[in-house]
Amino acid sequence: MNDQRKRPFLYVVVCGAGVAGDVGKLIASAQEQRWDVGVVATPQGLGFIDRGAVESLSGYPVRSAWREPGDGRPLPPADAIAVAPATFNTVNKWAAGIADTPALGILCEAFGLGIPAAVLPYVNQAQAAHPAYRRSIDELRGMGVLIGSYEPHRPKAGGGMDRYRWDEALELLSPKVAAVG
Repeated sequence: MNDQRKRPFLYVVVCGAGVAGDVGKLIASAQEQRWDVGVVATPQGLGFIDRGAVESLSGYPVRSAWREPGDGRPLPPADAIAVAPATFNTVNKWAAGIADTPALGILCEAFGLGIPAAVLPYVNQAQAAHPAYRRSIDELRGMGVLIGSYEPHRPKAGGGMDRYRWDEALELLSPKVAAVG
């Protein structure tokens, strides 16, 4: 797409979690709501998605590695960011300002750029009980990040895929993007 695009651009940051393989649900819903979408995967997230299918659906390459000097930007600038699914590791690193992957670099920079962000965590109950996780969610909330309502699943059991509300990211972001646009 060129700079003349009319639709807002959504970055979907995908982390390595069991539900990540269903990220196409969020991409399709966003497109139905007139978003253009690009996916940025954490290194672990790449193993949970079908990269070819995601690229075909979104129309953009999945970004997962740092750009080389002189390389063009593979995605247009983001109007909003959805982190879905967001893992324990990504939530804690983001809140702490650690930008050791392109996905985290984008998330850390988004705050300073004023880009609205929503996070849909996918963690288990033991992870959610950890004090660092609770502090990180509070820190992100204090930065204006919109937090999804997913209830953590039992440890060592996985699950919760049937309760994971991909569309909640769009529900959270739509009023923010409408206010900016």
